[in-house]
Amino acid sequence: MSLTKVERRQRIKLRIRKTTTGTATMPRLSVFRSNKEIYAQIIDDVNGVTLAAASSRDKDVNAKGTAIEVAEQVGKAIAEKAVKAGIEKITFDRGGYLYHGRVKSLADGARAAGLKF
Repeated sequence: MSLTKVERRQRIKLRIRKTTTGTATMPRLSVFRSNKEIYAQIIDDVNGVTLAAASSRDKDVNAKGTAIEVAEQVGKAIAEKAVKAGIEKITFDRGGYLYHGRVKSLADGARAAGLKF
């Protein structure tokens, strides 16, 4: 029995979430990637609160350029919001996606703007 792409990603996502949790001192940066857009949230799992969020649909993110360039801008935007909220260290949750392409670009953008993970 072979798995579909979605089922495979869901299994990987659950495996990652077993070990990765966000606390108030070190929240989790969660990534969701659709075919057109990319979204990032910084989450405190203990209290169940989203501390910051950014996406390629936001007005402050310039959605011109390649998907990888846009993802890097989203990473920078989420990092700026996090630093403004007093967050410097996070854990990275790639959401079951491969650490490649848009996901890697978002992570690199967040690191360049001051987040440590």
